[in-house]
Amino acid sequence: MAQKPLRLLACGDVEGKFDVLFNRVRAIQKKSGNFDLLLCVGNFFGTTPDAEWEEYKTGIKKAPIQTYVLGANNQETVKYFQDVDGCELAENITYLGRKGIFTGSSGLQIVYLSGMESLNELVPGYSFSPKDVSSLRTMLCSTSQFKGVDILLTSPWPKYVGNFGNSSGEVDTKKSGSALISSLATGLKPRYHFAALEKTYYERLPYRNHIVLQENAQHATRFIALANVGNPEKKKYLYAFSIIPMKLMDAAELVKQPPDVTENPYRKSGKEASVGKQIPAPEEESACQYFFDLNEKQGRKRSSSGRESKSSPHPKQPRKPPQPPGPCWFCLASPEVEKHLVVNIGTHCYLALAKGGLSDDHVLILPIGHYQSVVELSAEVVEEVEKYKATLRRFFKSRGKCCVLFERNFKSHHLQLQVVPVPLSRCTTDDIKDAFITQAQEQQIELLEIPEHSDIKQIAQPGAAYFYVELDTGEKLFHRIKKNFPLQFGREVLASEAILNIPDKSDWRQCQSSKEEEETLAHRFRKDFEPFDFTLDD
Repeated sequence: MAQKPLRLLACGDVEGKFDVLFNRVRAIQKKSGNFDLLLCVGNFFGTTPDAEWEEYKTGIKKAPIQTYVLGANNQETVKYFQDVDGCELAENITYLGRKGIFTGSSGLQIVYLSGMESLNELVPGYSFSPKDVSSLRTMLCSTSQFKGVDILLTSPWPKYVGNFGNSSGEVDTKKSGSALISSLATGLKPRYHFAALEKTYYERLPYRNHIVLQENAQHATRFIALANVGNPEKKKYLYAFSIIPMKLMDAAELVKQPPDVTENPYRKSGKEASVGKQIPAPEEESACQYFFDLNEKQGRKRSSSGRESKSSPHPKQPRKPPQPPGPCWFCLASPEVEKHLVVNIGTHCYLALAKGGLSDDHVLILPIGHYQSVVELSAEVVEEVEKYKATLRRFFKSRGKCCVLFERNFKSHHLQLQVVPVPLSRCTTDDIKDAFITQAQEQQIELLEIPEHSDIKQIAQPGAAYFYVELDTGEKLFHRIKKNFPLQFGREVLASEAILNIPDKSDWRQCQSSKEEEETLAHRFRKDFEPFDFTLDD
């Protein structure tokens, strides 16, 4: 039986507006059903008279839900929190304590840190020190089984949380917030991190807790800052969410990455970020940040902004394509090429029907010159490969199909970028992605997701063996081949029952056609493709 998720509420600065908060909670519960817990971050008490609080403290009024709160953030409110280890403040309202771990009966793990950052030797009662943060990290992270925690509660924001993310509005996260909390979040890897104090609502895009292709996939973190209760601008101060405790979740489900996941914002924290090092603008980035090289050596190529790069004013003459060391079945000038399969020729690349294709319109994108893999392509060749990819996507979309591209740089001498169309009536792109991941797991192949704007050249060196898949959505999956690899893996996945349901075609040698049949298919493809042919514009 599937584990039932816990239904939780998180709240920003209450500032003594208890009636406003709890009336709102009652209204939500009346409409949406009961919640299990309410977690309050920021200033729970305000500077207003205590009359309202006295009604809750004496039991005249009662919170409608079990409520957990953080401690003081200033000297004025220290008086409300008598026990540093936590205590009940009123019926259904509990102070968690200065720092610690709260584990519910369900196994939900909540780490909390009360107060403001202090680097002084004598730490005030409303502050936390580097030692407090270090002890929390040590308490949890010292075991080899530690994966992270479900929820982290702090009052201040973590410094740098806006790096690589969506805009945090008027809050400058390079100047505001606590670097100690950034360090704590880095170590604890919470699935949810709530904070307040800035009187605004900010839900950052989720960020990953692992380094892609260097570490195993881990769960993502969602940082949510909440506004103050009853604020006149009606900024969001109450956040509802459902969560299954990490320890009860299936490992594969836990590490599933959201589609909008970003890099970890704290990777450039500390000294490097404090001196204001900026993320380079696109035109200043290293050439490896692009799918094709935009550096000066390639002549007057246009950048993505449309500006020409600063190189020699004279365009560089096209170089002669690299030649193979021996006979090659795919170099266009080679006598070994089966010319009748060629369906389109560009300046640097050409299209050919696949020998023994999975479908009548299964094609290959191939460089005219001799290149072993995508990693080794020159800039102008990559540029044309991208043109062919975009054009084929449009072509297949017009025919009710998406397309899957894959390359196997293993036991091959000339780049063959396979382009396999899949009818949209059969499955979605998500189905295709799931099929690759599932079959990879079954064969103990580590197939990793590549960040959306990264490219293979950043991951694989020339000469390195790899397998790579690209979907219509731009999502990419990558496997670094270390020893052995099933040569027909890409075909096997696409031929499987889950996708094309033609398992007998998983090996190309079992589904070859006669030369006459291939010529007929090639002629039909050329005719169908002609309205999309960008080479006719030149």
